[in-house]
Amino acid sequence: MDMEVLDTEQENTSHEVTNNLTQSRPGPPHDSVFLVLSRLPLVELLSMSLVCKSLKDAVDDDILLWLNIFVDKPLNSRISDHTLMDITSKANGRLKSLALIECLQITDAGLEAVVAKNPLINKLYVPECTSLTAEGIIRVVEMLAQHSRKPILLKLNGIHDINSEHLEIIRALIQLNQRQQMKFYHKRNQYLLDFNEQSETNPDIDLDTCPKCSEVRMVFDCPDQMCRQKSEGNVLSACRGCQYCVPRCEECGRCVTDSEERDEAEAACNDILCMDCWFRLPKCNFCNKPYCKLHAQKKQSLPESSGFLCEVCYSDFI
Repeated sequence: MDMEVLDTEQENTSHEVTNNLTQSRPGPPHDSVFLVLSRLPLVELLSMSLVCKSLKDAVDDDILLWLNIFVDKPLNSRISDHTLMDITSKANGRLKSLALIECLQITDAGLEAVVAKNPLINKLYVPECTSLTAEGIIRVVEMLAQHSRKPILLKLNGIHDINSEHLEIIRALIQLNQRQQMKFYHKRNQYLLDFNEQSETNPDIDLDTCPKCSEVRMVFDCPDQMCRQKSEGNVLSACRGCQYCVPRCEECGRCVTDSEERDEAEAACNDILCMDCWFRLPKCNFCNKPYCKLHAQKKQSLPESSGFLCEVCYSDFI
């Protein structure tokens, strides 16, 4: 009798342990998690895969999360050729867009290896990737041009050795001469905006030959209607040019000169502003200088005040 009771107690205990183990196993993530994952930047997406096994599986197995990869700060300073290959391999060869913003460790060999595995990329942004060369970019674009059925969008500003000959080869590869080059209105650093949506003023390639200095750089058209009317049919007298030849307002992109109509003003971040933008932007409570939108995050808020201080005034007075 005692043996039967003991066996029953052991059997019950075994069932309890099994039930507890079953209950402790993590189930699949809730459906709402997948909606959140699709909106996370890359660095946070990679962090989510370290939380638990179920989240790791959900992140790694959802190919839609890896079709458009945008690498910027803080990940760009750490990513290498090997790391990039690991990340892009999650797209299983179906990568559509790749943006590497100031990724100094990415080399020609690494980028070529990624493109060889993902030949259907139609949006490639590699600005300020200083380890890349013009010859490497040409090889990559040639591979993409052989497979892509869509226009290939390129951001190459900051790759130092690209000259006019390289530019013509790249243009021929993406058949740019068969399509009219779009106007480019001063969107020098808006890579994320251009990456997420195709703007009507977003050109196929961000480099051109400056009509004033003949260097291959980012060349901007003036958005001001008066300037555009004056420039029609007269390229040399137009205010179309690179940032070194034609000073522009960092906020609106309009050219600024020493004339009374186009007087320039200084921002707290030392960028140039036209007077119209200077007047409408909020200003530092001490020095009365505004920040342009590119550096607005540098504002130092004040307790119990709706105003702000610039970095210089904050360090001097606080």
